[in-house]
Amino acid sequence: MQEPQTLYKLMILYMLNKVNFPLTKSQISDYMLDRGYTNFYTLQQVFAELTEAGLITLQTLHNRTSLFLTKEGKETLHFFENRISEIIRTDMNQYFRDNKMKLRNELSITGEYYKSTTGEYEAHLQAKEKGISLVQITLSVPEEETASAICDHWQNKNQDIYRFLIEQLF
Repeated sequence: MQEPQTLYKLMILYMLNKVNFPLTKSQISDYMLDRGYTNFYTLQQVFAELTEAGLITLQTLHNRTSLFLTKEGKETLHFFENRISEIIRTDMNQYFRDNKMKLRNELSITGEYYKSTTGEYEAHLQAKEKGISLVQITLSVPEEETASAICDHWQNKNQDIYRFLIEQLF
């Protein structure tokens, strides 16, 4: 029972070490669960144990929990990385080659809404690159459904909207 969990921990550390941006619990879970490595419950236990051991830190923002590799996590991976089979490492490397931009964009593009003190709903939209805010937009709308739709569409249309703003303003 302990050996598979050790492998899952090393795999998570490996994934966090392969990118220069944080990954979310959801992104790592999607990879691990889609490939049938483990189940949701075990994975949550592994996240908790990595955090308790100080190998990763968690930060929750915009309903997403991002994972960060600590110095201790990096050192641990360095000593035990060879316990991850070549097949698994190759698969993870290919996954990052195929999905790196998508994974980065999921964290860089945020949209959330809330009810303001005036009774309107405000959709707050943001696009960041390398931790720097490129654009922040807050739209006030009368209905929650509209605010929700704006946030959903922002995920797919942010680049077009940003490009439009730049073209119109410069």
